[in-house]
Amino acid sequence: MAKAIWNGQVLAESDQTVVVDNNHYFPPDAINTEFLKDSDTTSVCPWKGQASYYNIVVDGEVNVDAAWTYPDTKPEAKNIEKYVAFWKGVAVEA
Repeated sequence: MAKAIWNGQVLAESDQTVVVDNNHYFPPDAINTEFLKDSDTTSVCPWKGQASYYNIVVDGEVNVDAAWTYPDTKPEAKNIEKYVAFWKGVAVEA
């Protein structure tokens, strides 16, 4: 079971993550969405597509752009479409 934890809160938990480029991508139903707030930040991966980011907010503290998702992936990355990955100090325990 993989867990993503930041500031003492479990942001996501699943035994069905997909590991890509050393990142655990959590399925949408495994995300505690109350901690994720939309960000205007985007980036592009040549083989995955355009990523959208989230700010993580826990107990009034904000971790800017610390989670991302690919809402509409390229064909090679359909297995992680709409899944969420974390970085920037978010601990992912697997």
